[in-house]
Amino acid sequence: MVDTKHMMSIMRPRQPLNPSSIKIALFAQKIKAGFPSPADSYTEKSLDLNDLAIRNPAATFFLQVSGSSMLGAGIFDRDYLVVDRSLQAKAEDIVVAEINGDFTLKRLVFRLGRPVLQAENPEFPDIECADPSELRIFGVVRGVFRNLKP
Repeated sequence: MVDTKHMMSIMRPRQPLNPSSIKIALFAQKIKAGFPSPADSYTEKSLDLNDLAIRNPAATFFLQVSGSSMLGAGIFDRDYLVVDRSLQAKAEDIVVAEINGDFTLKRLVFRLGRPVLQAENPEFPDIECADPSELRIFGVVRGVFRNLKP
């Protein structure tokens, strides 16, 4: 869980997002994760990482993960999340949520019509929301990225 004051400072950027665009070469050939194949030595187009990860810049923020409750969803300690506050959370979305004043990252599911914040690691309990008014969804996770080399 995240300190509420710290989380609120992350969610309210002090400076507007920079709308600049950085285009990186996108190879036409997809990379196989199985058996090796020869790679083409040309690019087909450019890929702007903003276009890939950000749909609504004014409602998007980045957050670094601390902890291991979402390993089963492929989200690891120290990963970076792209979170969009403009999206309406629905069942099975991974969300940044506040419950009883504490922030957490979990999958939103419903059991017997009640919202549950589900961990993606069996070592962590799910968070049952007996009173749905205790739960506030601050944003939906749109993407995750990590540095493989420090």
